[in-house]
Amino acid sequence: MQTSSPTQTLDAVLSGLMRRYSERVPDVQNVINSMIAEGIITSPDEIENDHIAFRTMGVPNLGIASFEKIFLHYGYQKRDEYNFTEKKLTAYWYSPPGVNSPEPHYPRIFASELRVHELSEEAQRIIHRYTDTVTSDPVDALDLDDAEAIDQFLHQPLWQTPTLADYQTLLKESEYAAWVIYNRYYLNHFTISVHNLKPGYNSIDEYVAFLERRGLRLNSAGGTIKVSPDGGLRQASTVAQMIDAEFADDATFRIAGSYVEFAERRILPQFKDVPADQITRQHRREGFETGNADKIFESTFTTQTGR
Repeated sequence: MQTSSPTQTLDAVLSGLMRRYSERVPDVQNVINSMIAEGIITSPDEIENDHIAFRTMGVPNLGIASFEKIFLHYGYQKRDEYNFTEKKLTAYWYSPPGVNSPEPHYPRIFASELRVHELSEEAQRIIHRYTDTVTSDPVDALDLDDAEAIDQFLHQPLWQTPTLADYQTLLKESEYAAWVIYNRYYLNHFTISVHNLKPGYNSIDEYVAFLERRGLRLNSAGGTIKVSPDGGLRQASTVAQMIDAEFADDATFRIAGSYVEFAERRILPQFKDVPADQITRQHRREGFETGNADKIFESTFTTQTGR
């Protein structure tokens, strides 16, 4: 049997994630179809995926310490830490393998974790009722070179489906906790690199205007366009689409699913004189911004989905 290279395995894992995410989030196809209809692209293959994001629970055997092993194995490197005090979250971003190649093939990864120990005792009890059934790190049991096994793992329940009552109790205290207790490691969003699109659409302002003309609902938290203090990272996102979720007690309730993000990374000041046809990823603003990400998280919050 022929063994796959790490890049072939990573290709297959990312393909599986994007396939299921696209099937579950109609806005993905809506955005792509609108871009094709507008003549921005002729094929989805022309879209550069800036980053993908995952949410986790900070509990024993799970959380970032477990989750990151998958992508570190494929050559990703752990970068900056971000702290979201009010939402009780810790996050890191990971730069992809081949980042110094002229056209990097892989998206960055943004992984966040809920600091469960900072929640109320009741919320902690509810979360642990489910997560304590995971008694060893599930990633340690995986063959990380088996793309199919990783794909299945990222889409399978890690604990029992919650009851609606438990979900709603968590929702009142931490909408992030409620999202993760139901969705687990499901892909939270992917991100279109706006700056690599054709002129007329390659700034976030122009691109947002296009989305609004097409009737896409955008996250308004902190303003439709979220801008880093240095002005170099500008982001927007759709509002998460609602899905009919089935709970353990046979109840069905509409909850927030996933969404689509859009990012413009501006050219760094020291590279402003580099010819446009020579600009690559390393010439642009890198990393993430706590203030921007804090509001992007709210794409799944009821303040956005309910308006």
